Amino acid sequence: MSRVAKAPVNIPSGVEVELKGSHIRVKGSLGTMEWDCHPLVEPVHEDNVIRLQPRQQSTRAVALAGTTRALVDNMVTGVSKGFERKLELKGVGYRAQLQGRALNLTLGFSHPVQFEPPEGVTLECPSQTEVVVKGSDKQKVGQVAAQIRGYRPPEPYKGKGVRYADERVVLKEAKKK
Repeated sequence: MSRVAKAPVNIPSGVEVELKGSHIRVKGSLGTMEWDCHPLVEPVHEDNVIRLQPRQQSTRAVALAGTTRALVDNMVTGVSKGFERKLELKGVGYRAQLQGRALNLTLGFSHPVQFEPPEGVTLECPSQTEVVVKGSDKQKVGQVAAQIRGYRPPEPYKGKGVRYADERVVLKEAKKK
């Protein structure tokens, strides 16, 4: 069995887990998440631990057990702590501000870019050049951050654009005469 699938998912205090067959429901302080496991994976709930085991010893079942374990762990972490992704705006005149729930971005285009986040995701602007994407669903948080970055990805000559806070942009050298 894969090393990921062997590791149990620990349930912190304040998080409730319900198992009904292959349906998993996780409830915590930041919300509720539900997910149906693949039929080849069997979830087992004992004490404050969830174990995910393959129902048969095929390569596909073992791989799905590891994937399911990672997804359930992300659900437990999401409803207890939450996830966040930080973005930085680099460039002259590039800035972001919140107008209600919508994010208004000035990225050097002839028009401002309006971005409305989906349900379950919140945006914050600690400064004009920083955007913080928060939520309990790791996939949604990453997708929203990628969509905002996609409006103006960092270019390789000056490094201008929207980048992740931990992203390192390697700059190219300009053409020589």
